[in-house]
Amino acid sequence: MDTSTALGEFLRNRRALLRPQDVGLSAADTRRRVPGLRREELALLAGVSVTYYTRLEQGQSVNASDGVLDAVARALRLDRDEQAHLRDLARPRKAPANRGSAPRPERVRPATRQLIAAMDRVPAVVLDRRNDVLAWNPLGHALLAGHLDPSGPDRPAERPNLTGLLFLDPHTRELYTHWESETKVALAALRLTVGRHPEDRRLAELVGHLAIHSPEFAALWARHPVRECTVGSKQFHHPLVGELDLAFESLRTSDGSDHRVLLYSAEPDSPSAAALDLLAGTLRG
Repeated sequence: MDTSTALGEFLRNRRALLRPQDVGLSAADTRRRVPGLRREELALLAGVSVTYYTRLEQGQSVNASDGVLDAVARALRLDRDEQAHLRDLARPRKAPANRGSAPRPERVRPATRQLIAAMDRVPAVVLDRRNDVLAWNPLGHALLAGHLDPSGPDRPAERPNLTGLLFLDPHTRELYTHWESETKVALAALRLTVGRHPEDRRLAELVGHLAIHSPEFAALWARHPVRECTVGSKQFHHPLVGELDLAFESLRTSDGSDHRVLLYSAEPDSPSAAALDLLAGTLRG
């Protein structure tokens, strides 16, 4: 990933979203060739020189101080996730020395696999940073991808990718009641991950593949959304049990692997809880 290009795209995108009147500047000059603030206006708000800000936006300043980045973030009115993303892009990780070698397939710890297997009434999925499915319990598979081979995650070359399924798989498109909202959240989370791991070749390949094969992905990617998404709710229209309104939580494992356990639950005694029980019942035969 070219973080200098991504940094410029991000700054220009956020600068274009601000109007002069939004930040207390005169709106008398309406003859603007492009929307949003000019570079010199943003530099004025951030308290830096136009030359320095221009270099930052062009990816030519790799040693921006915390003070400068904080000032630019305030001027652009970035939220917490956007501020973290700005720092990731302005100070990218160095590629490892063995960058040319093929990365090893991700492996799930036996204890993690045992844990999700014990959750027979909770849909559970283990994901890596790219959203590749490393493991799932039977209910997690039945909820998210019952049309796929349940043993797929055991074969690294065939592992489902939840982001890829969301944009490219027609069954997954029909599964989510609010598919467009889901795509926006998923892509915004992927943007954050890409900013944190520009050295990840497989992550870059995933983005390239989706940009080529999904016009919706390409259009959203150009907007440079960023958002952490670890808790919330999702609405499903499941082909076997109908409507489900489930809470979800993504828990990061403590082994430094960047693996996450994605868990779903329903409100007790709700129609969704009954539907989830019904789905679990189909697995018991």
